[in-house]
Amino acid sequence: MDPALNQLTDRVRAAAAQGHALRLRGGGTKDFYGQSLQGEVLDTRALSGILSYEPSELVVTVRAGTPLAELEAALAECGQMLPFEPPHFGAGATVGGMVASGLAGPARGAVGSVRDYILGVEMLNGQAELLTFGGQVMKNVAGYDVSRLMAGSLGTLGVLVNVSIKVLPKAVAESTLVFEMDEAQALSQLNRWGAQPLPINASCWHDGALHVRLRGAQAAVAAAYRTMGGRLTDQAGSAFWQALREQTAPFFALAPGESLVRLSLPDTTPPVQQGATLIEWGGAQRWLKLPQTALTSVRASLASRGGHVSVFRSDDKSAARLAPLSPAMARIHRELKKQFDPAGIFNPGRLYPDF
Repeated sequence: MDPALNQLTDRVRAAAAQGHALRLRGGGTKDFYGQSLQGEVLDTRALSGILSYEPSELVVTVRAGTPLAELEAALAECGQMLPFEPPHFGAGATVGGMVASGLAGPARGAVGSVRDYILGVEMLNGQAELLTFGGQVMKNVAGYDVSRLMAGSLGTLGVLVNVSIKVLPKAVAESTLVFEMDEAQALSQLNRWGAQPLPINASCWHDGALHVRLRGAQAAVAAAYRTMGGRLTDQAGSAFWQALREQTAPFFALAPGESLVRLSLPDTTPPVQQGATLIEWGGAQRWLKLPQTALTSVRASLASRGGHVSVFRSDDKSAARLAPLSPAMARIHRELKKQFDPAGIFNPGRLYPDF
């Protein structure tokens, strides 16, 4: 066991014995996400470095504290990428934070989520035991796929040590098309395109403009452009999608007392008439900018539409920010927490106020 891991193990063991809370943290670029931050900081950045990378096998194993930019640069040198486009939200983003937050970028609707690419993890549980789940190939799981539980858990189940991730080659061709249309027209058009064999990799509607990114073989992208039409904006396209991924686009700037609310809905759901809106993932993810006091009414109005509502960014930490769980799901979450972290020392209250 290396010195960095030894030190973390000792910290976890001492915290469990004394009942002290630990706040798991990498670069801290996603500190805004989730509920309140509690406990003494357990910095994971000493666990850094790429342990193994087999480009021909499309798999990389990396330590959790490794800067996300470092991993992406190494993949780019071999013409490969993390297809789900994880947002950094700052220069210090780490691989562990990417997995713990479970956040994905514009391509998520087409290629899948962070969880879909996690092959295996090595982690410390709440009793300072080093556990290994999964491996380095897709078909390595018998029973529960525990490694994927870590994606989106916000550090409440354990300390990520190493992660094995499936990667993909970069697309040969890419184009961005822009269409002028209102929200209802955009949603209808996206659903029509979704039923066709088009290489649509990402979409975004806001303020009367629908942006669609095509990725794939040169011939497929060219054929789709001829079929779909629109205005080609290749040079400006990369900057547009990067600003969307990192939420540096003007839409994401919040006024005092305003919250950024994230809706996960069936992509056929009609427009939600609740303030400024930006739509991604073919209509399945929608962002609203709302006064902090409007969350309860929005959740109530969308309860029957088969989706869920969460507060992504807000100065108000008093209310539950992630979508409420059903009683059955809440019971499963509590049992998982009890098994992995019986003393409740990891990120208490980060996922849910009572978790």
